[in-house]
Amino acid sequence: MIKHIVFFKLKDSSPESVLRMANVLRDMEGRIPQLISLEVGIDVIRSERSYDISLLTEVQSLEDLQAYQVHPVHQEVIKHMNEFKESSIAVDYEL
Repeated sequence: MIKHIVFFKLKDSSPESVLRMANVLRDMEGRIPQLISLEVGIDVIRSERSYDISLLTEVQSLEDLQAYQVHPVHQEVIKHMNEFKESSIAVDYEL
């Protein structure tokens, strides 16, 4: 199993904007066959070093991770997030 985690810092970190972007991420659930699980979190601390949103996904293999990365639904989400994010960081690891 592979865990894929991404943190997003948004250009507009207002509660409304954060919720809207979190829902864009949540909308991938059930639409990409390779995703075993998908969890989206909204930061509650809101400190200067905090990121606004976390995305945690699990896939079965590195091949499934690659398939997820190029899936059309994921590509649309990437385009959308790139428009509204200030920065993002990611980590992928084996369970």
